[in-house]
Amino acid sequence: MHLPVRAEHAGIEPYGAPQLDVPVLLNVNENPYAPSPEVVATIAADVAAAAATLNRYPDRDFPGLRQDLADYLAGESGVRVAPEQVWAANGSNEVMLHLLQAFGGPGRTALSFAPTYSMYPEYARDTSTAWVTGRRETDFTLDPDAARAAIAEHAPSVILLASPNNPTGTALTRDVVEAVCEAALAVTPRGAEPGTSAVVVVDEAYGEFRRAGVPSALELLERYPNLAVSRTMSKAFALAGARVGYLAASTTLVDALRVVRLPYHLSAATQAVARAALKHSASLLAQVDALRAERDATVAWLRAQRPAALGGEPLQVADSDANFVLFGTFPDRHAVWQGLLDRGVLIRETGPDGWLRVSIGTPQEMTAFKDALVEVAGL
Repeated sequence: MHLPVRAEHAGIEPYGAPQLDVPVLLNVNENPYAPSPEVVATIAADVAAAAATLNRYPDRDFPGLRQDLADYLAGESGVRVAPEQVWAANGSNEVMLHLLQAFGGPGRTALSFAPTYSMYPEYARDTSTAWVTGRRETDFTLDPDAARAAIAEHAPSVILLASPNNPTGTALTRDVVEAVCEAALAVTPRGAEPGTSAVVVVDEAYGEFRRAGVPSALELLERYPNLAVSRTMSKAFALAGARVGYLAASTTLVDALRVVRLPYHLSAATQAVARAALKHSASLLAQVDALRAERDATVAWLRAQRPAALGGEPLQVADSDANFVLFGTFPDRHAVWQGLLDRGVLIRETGPDGWLRVSIGTPQEMTAFKDALVEVAGL
């Protein structure tokens, strides 16, 4: 018997990084620092209160959480948005899927610039949206002229920009985001009525880790009603297990997402966890500075290495504004990945050929990573 699987899904393996039980897990960009006992106690109390009403559906528009997220963004970025300009879902993955459900679809195109997050083409596939990519420069930056040309050529309905970019860690400059937003306003998406513009999504899942002076695209929201800026509580907030992502955009854009969301998609327990965590945003984000410092130290250390596997040539290491570092290039990156795994350190085999990505962990975990890499790569 054969099931009527959609042709584009036939033979496809589910997305996911390896889940292996090893001492040092540095492969999925998690925050290595668990919530404090005080945070856990607040979450437990608030979830207990929510549990008393679980016989009722949650508020499907979650105004309390949207207000709390708007307040947080005002403090983090200096940009004040109204609660109605905020949307949330089960991780930023579901936020992105909502965007493609609302603005993608058959006959429409989503555009990004490779290398970038490997889930983007899957969102497009699952919404029957055509997927195309332009290219980043050799240092993984995005040239505004190249971006304009790609937008003019493909006339997309949705443009996805990760900043900092995954897997490279590269942040976009303000002029690049402005150039993309302007180009999106100037080109009518294929099949759309005149006067329609593409939606520009800046995915700032790692935004809190950006270096001093690197702007957030939130600063451009007032100028561009076609712009959406996505965030997550998985990384900086150390809440990967809570599955809470969100975005800020114009109320018109947010209202379009409300049409495609499933009824009551954000459970009462999830809302309670997120709101409880936001009460402790200062303490939860206290480790961000330490992770930034560890990231920068890791970049410097990697750039100083001269692997025997590369004939004594230095490693290439991408500039990073995230909580991970992309480095290479190795003739056989899988052998290096396997060698680290054999020594109890799991990193990610991702990005262009020859490159590997390591998440930033505790100082002890990063020492274990460095020691293992010295042995494997002949540093």
